[in-house]
Amino acid sequence: MINKQKIELEYLLKTSSKVLENMVSTPSGLSEWFADDVNIDEDIYTFYWDGSEETARLISKRAGSYMRWKWERNEEDDSFFEIHYEVDPMTKALVLKITDFADDDEVDEITMQWETAIQNLKRIMGA
Repeated sequence: MINKQKIELEYLLKTSSKVLENMVSTPSGLSEWFADDVNIDEDIYTFYWDGSEETARLISKRAGSYMRWKWERNEEDDSFFEIHYEVDPMTKALVLKITDFADDDEVDEITMQWETAIQNLKRIMGA
């Protein structure tokens, strides 16, 4: 990966893993907080934002745990983006972890996009 920095973000949510699973794995859930619209064709997810679209391939998932995608525009490198979630055994809160990669000059922008998306997710779920 040339000039890609790994971004790791973590959030505590007051919701169930079942509710979050729906929000991160279905087109209707993802279109409520992550994109304007989402279509899925087998393992290809098409995300629509403000008149533009991006496609990503679902490369790995485990129900109740995580989903990992690879943007088709980044096929040549090792980057991906992942939504991982688990219940903290001590607090019983749901821990949401985001992993993404960005070019050096886009780290702040990508981080801000995730912050905004997660705030939307929390608002929608009341978490």
